Amino acid sequence: MASDSSVAAKVSGGTQLPDDRFLDRELSWLAFNERVLELAEDSQLPLLERSKFLAIFASNLDEFIMVRVAGLKRRIATGIAVKSSSGFMPRELLDAIYARTSELMLRHGELFQAEIKPALTAEGIHILHWDEASESEQAELSQFFHERVFPVLTPLAVDPAHPFPYISGLSLNLAVVVRNPISGNELFARVKVPPILNRLVPVGSSRFVPLEDVMAAHLDVLFPGMQVLQHHVFRVTRNEDLEVEEDDAENLLLALERELMRRRFGPPVRLEVEQSIDPYVLDLLERELGIGIGEVVRIPGLLDLTALWAIDRSPRDDLKYPAFLPRTSRELAEVEIASPPDVLEAMRDHEVLLHHPYDSFSTSVQRFLEQAATDPKVLAIKQTLYRTSGDSPIVDALVAAAEEGKQVLAIVEIKARFDEQANIDWARKLEQAGCHVVYGLVGLKTHCKLSMVVRDDGDKLRRYVHLGTGNYHPKTARLYEDVGLLTTDEEVGDDVARLFNVLSGYSMETEFSRLLVAPHSVRAGLIERIDREVENHRADLPAHVRIKCNSLVDEATIDALYRAAQAGVPVDVWVRGICALRPGVPGLSENIRVRSVLGRFLEHSRIFEFGNAGSPEVWIGSADLMHRNLDRRVEVLVRLGSPTHVQQLSDLIDMAFDPGMSTWHLDSQGGWQRVHLRDDGAPLRDIHAVLIAHQSRRVQPTP
Repeated sequence: MASDSSVAAKVSGGTQLPDDRFLDRELSWLAFNERVLELAEDSQLPLLERSKFLAIFASNLDEFIMVRVAGLKRRIATGIAVKSSSGFMPRELLDAIYARTSELMLRHGELFQAEIKPALTAEGIHILHWDEASESEQAELSQFFHERVFPVLTPLAVDPAHPFPYISGLSLNLAVVVRNPISGNELFARVKVPPILNRLVPVGSSRFVPLEDVMAAHLDVLFPGMQVLQHHVFRVTRNEDLEVEEDDAENLLLALERELMRRRFGPPVRLEVEQSIDPYVLDLLERELGIGIGEVVRIPGLLDLTALWAIDRSPRDDLKYPAFLPRTSRELAEVEIASPPDVLEAMRDHEVLLHHPYDSFSTSVQRFLEQAATDPKVLAIKQTLYRTSGDSPIVDALVAAAEEGKQVLAIVEIKARFDEQANIDWARKLEQAGCHVVYGLVGLKTHCKLSMVVRDDGDKLRRYVHLGTGNYHPKTARLYEDVGLLTTDEEVGDDVARLFNVLSGYSMETEFSRLLVAPHSVRAGLIERIDREVENHRADLPAHVRIKCNSLVDEATIDALYRAAQAGVPVDVWVRGICALRPGVPGLSENIRVRSVLGRFLEHSRIFEFGNAGSPEVWIGSADLMHRNLDRRVEVLVRLGSPTHVQQLSDLIDMAFDPGMSTWHLDSQGGWQRVHLRDDGAPLRDIHAVLIAHQSRRVQPTP
């Protein structure tokens, strides 16, 4: 089935849809990261959580610059000057992005300097400059410098015999100006801050000095006999997106490894410098790096606040969210006991809906695979892996199963952005254990979250299946909100078995019973159901559309939602990040509401609910409503079969649109308003806190 993402319908019931009906996806993403920043600005949140949100904002923006801005610059350089669906020409959009990112980064840096850092100091957590450390601390740091730092430093001079050095992406560097006391010549040098060392060097239990400060205090050791005139910290961001021509690659694994090496040398797209940088030094950096003035950001205070992750590891639990411990799903065990649940037995009895992190990942999905690996009646395991942890028990279970003689198939997506090298390593480990490892389909990323166990139950071979919205990653499963389904339903088992044959063989299967599968049927299937709600509404039958996703960009899907809203169907969208849909536009989208939830957990699940004439239909899965998900990835949605499960997820969406809940509201111009206080100034309820409280009221484990 051909992609229809670029053929968004413009006519609805004889009404022409306006050309300006789409918000820009890049500016919408920046608005999402601004919401993260607003959490850091919220004085009602625990201090170390605010510090963590500063680090998350910085990390998010780094990736955005490396991928989205770099891609936009590449299109401009190649002369591709096509107007976006939001009406921007590439150069116009790039200028808007740089202006917005500079504004947000300045706000981010000032928040740390003026508010978070003093608040940390008041709590006894000190981030010090060198001259703020005591004499004994400076002595300790000097010893650390000579023993652990100096041996790995390589000062690089710039002169006619030494060309300007390559500056690696996201590395911190010192730009140093020295004078030769004999000739009087002033010279420039660069010293890289070693990324293998702790950025914040501890002196005592809760006092830290930035590594670049320690290095700057010892520049005389690096340049003996020279006069050190000035030094400045700077940081370069480079294009780190990957471009693998799969059709021409004899071996995708080797092609990707070559591309990973090339990534280190991508062109620069941003230069961060201290506000106090000398104009001469800045001019030299701009000239040598080929950076335009609009790509330079002057930062107040500490550069690269991803360093604050080190502070998040502080033992000060009183400055964090209250402790939270996920529990075994009540559908797997009516009363929690000390021994792990028998997941396979529970699945034979009924379908199990999981809601992480409130339901434990380790006693459900992880236990499912570990139990299958050691069960002598299990014959085969098939698994997709998009991202997983560095010490993955999921991979260990697959290895153990292969060593037990079971047939194990792993679909490893080695093109998962920024996890490419880790996934290459996992692929080789699995191959060495005897697993069958394949890399999915040429031209498509395998993003679906599937696991299938084939077991001989005596009466017949039965397929045990897990389908989810999140990665098989035990660590992020404690932080990401996701849903999943454990089932032995024969329709689902047959669907998933046939899909694995598509992924590992030459099957051309595109039609399934309880699944929608991209790139063939997710967009078409969702639009068909949206249009069905229009017909239901016209027939005076119950009709509504409610969507929970990470991003909503696909024009054809948005136009279908506009058509539904124009016909009178109520449409609710709960989106974490990007939203290109304009709600509340007269004559177009008065019946559409858009909400966003950010907070303790990262909202990650994808849920699609349709009124369906009074018998609500709910789908869950891996697909966001973006071109890449619908056209260039293998994604899966599964229809829930239990009315109880349908109601549970419907109730969850109800919470996001409850006026008593803290959320962000999107307006027709793309602005997000945080609604988190009642009229009397008291805080509205927090969804994550409400769900945690609901979980805590469950029966306690038996001692």
